[in-house]
Amino acid sequence: MEKRRILIVSGAFLPDISPRSYRTTELAKELARQGHDVTVIIPLNGHNYHSFEKEHELKIKSIGTLKWKDIKLKGGKIELLFRRVLKRVLKMVFEWPDIELAFKVHEALKTESNYDILISVAVPYPIHWGVASIVGNNREITRCWIADCGDPYMGDTTDSFRKLFYFKYVEKWFCRRADYITVPFKGAVNAYYPEFHNKIRIIPQGFSLDNLSLSDTPKVNDYPIFAYAGGFIPGKRDPGQMLKFLEGWKEDFRFIVFTSQDGLLADARDKLGCKLEIRPFIPRAELLVILSEMDFLVNFDNNVTTQLPSKLIDYAITGRPVLNITKDDDFIGLAQFLEGDYSKRMILEKPENYDIRHIARQFVNLQTE
Repeated sequence: MEKRRILIVSGAFLPDISPRSYRTTELAKELARQGHDVTVIIPLNGHNYHSFEKEHELKIKSIGTLKWKDIKLKGGKIELLFRRVLKRVLKMVFEWPDIELAFKVHEALKTESNYDILISVAVPYPIHWGVASIVGNNREITRCWIADCGDPYMGDTTDSFRKLFYFKYVEKWFCRRADYITVPFKGAVNAYYPEFHNKIRIIPQGFSLDNLSLSDTPKVNDYPIFAYAGGFIPGKRDPGQMLKFLEGWKEDFRFIVFTSQDGLLADARDKLGCKLEIRPFIPRAELLVILSEMDFLVNFDNNVTTQLPSKLIDYAITGRPVLNITKDDDFIGLAQFLEGDYSKRMILEKPENYDIRHIARQFVNLQTE
């Protein structure tokens, strides 16, 4: 394959633990491994990437120092309520504090030029807005701009609050300027305005499948041990009803949850005791090993057709049976899983479909499409 100069702009990178961090990091590493000249622009957040650059033969540049701070949720009831309202209002009206990324990206790109491909990674969407503000009228920076969208923006229906109407014009503005818009699966296309569907290409999340030391079979236990890894959305991707069902389950079990939202599980933890084990997020490689040892895994459905949890890729790689929990689930399937009957398991894509070697080539091939 012809060597290309590729610039990736993102708001997240390892050691951050998030789908967009994995997207950026895995893509940058693989594109460099395939022989391309890769530069990555990200918030450094105090990290030193010199050894990473040397190991993977790529360049990492700072997006600049981010100064606009998010509102911390702390204090007594009145102060906490005030902070919650202020945080939500600033997010809805201004995309605070992520909007700062748009200005930082614009400034960072002023000194860049002559790239064959520029890949911007969202969320957060101000990454795309910053690129659009300078690339749209300045094709000296890149011959091909690919806006990679892990989740939709205006078409996001999982948030309790919809985006304010004027952001529609911002989304259409950046979509007009992008050469391609990439989304992780076919159902996501309908979350974008129809006039841009011709620009959309399906490129799923990609990971290296080499050197994974996963368990072929779960450990033999006296009771079922199962797990969930990810975040929750009250009323959408909500564990409440499932946990209530488990409170009434008479047989022994162990439910392990990897999440940063342990506060949402506090009441259930008090009732279930040691049957519910809450752990913080851990690096993906470590997580995959643990998940591969479970009897089965749980997915809380987004209950929409336009967004798909990226965790399902990791679940597919582990090879373990996966139970999908929907908003109005009757938990008959959960009872069957707890008894060792996995006939209602989710049908997932084959892990090889997410091989980063194939995914990276798909991005590169867009330039000559």
